[in-house]
Amino acid sequence: MSFQTYADLWRLPDVRRILVLGLFLRIPMPASAVIVTLHVVGPLDRSYAEAGLVSTVLAIAMAISAPWLGRLLDRLGLRRTLLLPLAVLPIAWSIAPWVGYLPLLALVAIAGLLTVPSFSIVRQVMLRSVGPGQRTAALSADAIMTELGFMVGPVIGVLGASYFGTSWALLLIQWLGIAAAVVLWLFNPMITEGEPTLPSDAVRSDAGSPRRRFGLPSWVNPGVVLLLAGTFTASLILIAEDLGTVAAMRDFDRTALLGLVMAMWALGSLLGALIYGALNSHPSTAVMLVLLGATTVLTAFAWDPISFTVLLLLSGFFCAPTLTAALEAITSSVPSTVRGEVMGWHGSAITLGSAVGAPTAGFAIDLIGWQGGFVLGGGLGLLIAAAIWLTTRRMSTPAEASLPPGEKSPAPAE
Repeated sequence: MSFQTYADLWRLPDVRRILVLGLFLRIPMPASAVIVTLHVVGPLDRSYAEAGLVSTVLAIAMAISAPWLGRLLDRLGLRRTLLLPLAVLPIAWSIAPWVGYLPLLALVAIAGLLTVPSFSIVRQVMLRSVGPGQRTAALSADAIMTELGFMVGPVIGVLGASYFGTSWALLLIQWLGIAAAVVLWLFNPMITEGEPTLPSDAVRSDAGSPRRRFGLPSWVNPGVVLLLAGTFTASLILIAEDLGTVAAMRDFDRTALLGLVMAMWALGSLLGALIYGALNSHPSTAVMLVLLGATTVLTAFAWDPISFTVLLLLSGFFCAPTLTAALEAITSSVPSTVRGEVMGWHGSAITLGSAVGAPTAGFAIDLIGWQGGFVLGGGLGLLIAAAIWLTTRRMSTPAEASLPPGEKSPAPAE
């Protein structure tokens, strides 16, 4: 294990700039989620269910847009891809804070469809800027900055809503993201290793195979699909733990400690990402998903707030590393010319996992108590991890069988 890798990464100008800029691009997301909820149930005088619908609409819109905008990044480059979001987002978010509920829904949907693909851009710049041996550390550094953004964002959202009111707070926080996107457009970092962008019907895999029948890209294979399924499941686990934590603190009659408990969970994820990136040998996605699923189920056996916080901290330790492992495996198995589109699908898997996981975990919690969210999420994680392991094992067996005696095939992506 060596933390020197992070120091080496920070010395790279492009990496340093994109990490800082990425933080400002992402803070508006969790901050706006809090502000919008307070805005809908406060000034708009609507229910929490209606506030949740706004979040669901935004999540679905972002899940739709991520692969599309990622594909534009691959084909058109960063500056031309950002032109449409930079033209529409200032208008949408300047109007949204001042309208009624239904117009707000429509404007949020439009903004979600044209959200700046910050996750894809930051990660592509990171992967382009580092060597093969630094890829996992680079993605872990990005995960650390993401955790920081999601720790700071809600605090900024609550403070902004308290001091400026929800309308002005929403306007200001969204314009912070727009300003960061403008800086990104001016900075215009390279997002690939210099390969020419190809038309969509000419995308080829590393082996040179063209697009498959039925319009499927050549990078689509069982391994990548299962890795995306693993990402979906990890996201579902996280939202199940989120809702389960709220339910558990209410059941323990310690609602006042909820913020502290959630902060400890996020701290565990941040530390996990830090250590995972510093490891010399990195466990596969299947292994990380097993650890995440098992510790999630284990949390259901907590008997008081202290034991719950300790077990949740342990589970949080595997949150960011699991998503990082899946992303590293996916991006390693596809050509860089389609990396933006693939990262878009990765982002969609995360968004859809949250969108599906929230009502599913809520049903489990209503059925058997707060433990239901942890058992459901963790159990699904273990099942998908087993499927990933079995699939990659079968994919590697034929290759090994065809090799001369004494030789071994290279390890699969997972």
